[in-house]
Amino acid sequence: PNDEYDSPWKQLIEWYFEPFMRFFFSEAHAQIDWERSIQFVDKELQQVARDADLGRRYADVLVKVWLLDGSRKWIFIHVEVQGQVDAHFDARMFTYNYRLFDKHGPAVASFAVLADEVQDWRPGSYRHTVLGSTVHFTYTTAKLLDYGVHWAALEADDNPFATVVMAHLKNQETKGEPTTRYDWKFYLIRRLFEQGYTQQDVVNLFHFIDWVMRLPGELEHQLREEIVQMEMRLSKPYVSVIERWAQEEGRREGREEGREEGRKEGKIDLLLHILTHRFGQVPEDIQARLYSLTLGQIDPLVDVALAEETLTAFVAQLPPPTAESATEV
Repeated sequence: PNDEYDSPWKQLIEWYFEPFMRFFFSEAHAQIDWERSIQFVDKELQQVARDADLGRRYADVLVKVWLLDGSRKWIFIHVEVQGQVDAHFDARMFTYNYRLFDKHGPAVASFAVLADEVQDWRPGSYRHTVLGSTVHFTYTTAKLLDYGVHWAALEADDNPFATVVMAHLKNQETKGEPTTRYDWKFYLIRRLFEQGYTQQDVVNLFHFIDWVMRLPGELEHQLREEIVQMEMRLSKPYVSVIERWAQEEGRREGREEGREEGRKEGKIDLLLHILTHRFGQVPEDIQARLYSLTLGQIDPLVDVALAEETLTAFVAQLPPPTAESATEV
């Protein structure tokens, strides 16, 4: 996994915390009052990590929830996603727990999602004995490899984390097999449209699948075209899914460069993908016209590219260059 392996995990847990707990930790989920508000308090977790000098961490969140039995107004739930074997993982989970205990008392529960590829690695407890004094800490885990034998159940499940687990497992299974990975990636993306998710859910899960199941550049380009074709065939309002993906990618590039040209190039790249797929090679003079437009002029053109029947009709809808666009990079 890449160095930011945890980031989309963290985003999804924060967006879909109730489905996350229901999918991975159903017994704990049943004891939480989901009618009451929950509160993410990651700043406290970050402070604990700094104080304990815990080094690099994976996706970790700290959440305050209400219990159904009313025994405590709040409890703290600490969740980690661990992407590789770590001999010190149990000790790290214990350190988090007792430092939170120091600050908040006994109302702390710890959970871990194990996303590694080693079947026999099964952390879940920490034990330390000195001169007859023993500390024994246990926590609840979910091993992603264990879900592979329940593939049919995953496919039938509309919980967002069923999709997350399938993408994760197929990414592991298709290492060194880009064509097979392509097939599974497209299948999982197509499944998003068939599951009845909201548009935002489709975008969120699309982003996770795209991030975890990396493809070589040529196959990635082919996949984009196949997704556009699928969206047109389905005639659903999801045509904005890949557009919004491009916008998000462009925004990330723009932030990295400190300029808007990343956003503009991302949008033009998407436009050219669509136009090439629908009408064949786009002449260089038309490409130059696209690059001469401002970002604001480019934004609505994806819908135009999907709606028009010919390249000529699309070109007729292009706005004329402005003084502003003439000076834009």
